[in-house]
Amino acid sequence: MRIIAGEFKGRRLHCLEGKQTRPTSDRLRETIFNILSFRTQHAVVLDLFSGTGAMAIEALSRGADFALLVDDSPQAISLITRNIRSLGLDNKARVRRWNITHNLNLLRNVRPLFSLVFMDPPYNRNMIDPTVHHLLQSASLAEQACIIIEHSVLDAVSFDHPELNLYDQRTYGKTMLSFLSYNPSACDSNDPL
Repeated sequence: MRIIAGEFKGRRLHCLEGKQTRPTSDRLRETIFNILSFRTQHAVVLDLFSGTGAMAIEALSRGADFALLVDDSPQAISLITRNIRSLGLDNKARVRRWNITHNLNLLRNVRPLFSLVFMDPPYNRNMIDPTVHHLLQSASLAEQACIIIEHSVLDAVSFDHPELNLYDQRTYGKTMLSFLSYNPSACDSNDPL
């Protein structure tokens, strides 16, 4: 696995052997960043179910200002930390171990607010809706934040939150990419006067 573009273009990332993580392929990662285009510059990135850290590291390579990488696996945390250190990104990235499916309270006091969120939970485990709910409850998103969710085409996903707008969805084999934008004022406009 390598970094596709930016400051660290061509640099290799360490990966776990076996099936403990399912890293986003180089090709799919390139597709995601082509779609994001200008949104990466100066972004504050949150990478949930981070695995190898490839998504956040790619964003940092392409000009993001900061990234918080979160995973529950001790092996993933060790691997992410190794990848961050090997690229000298300690001053631009933080790594936290957290059970994302229980809550995202670790985000409540993080500032600045996140403008770009990557979410790649294990496929077909019904983790997307609870994670999106926890993310919204954490009050850690900047207005118009972009949330990219990589999931199985078989995952049942509702996105039933008035403050989220599903603006793009693409299928690549067994993988679906869902792109959402966060607009908290959409909730206010639904409130009766």
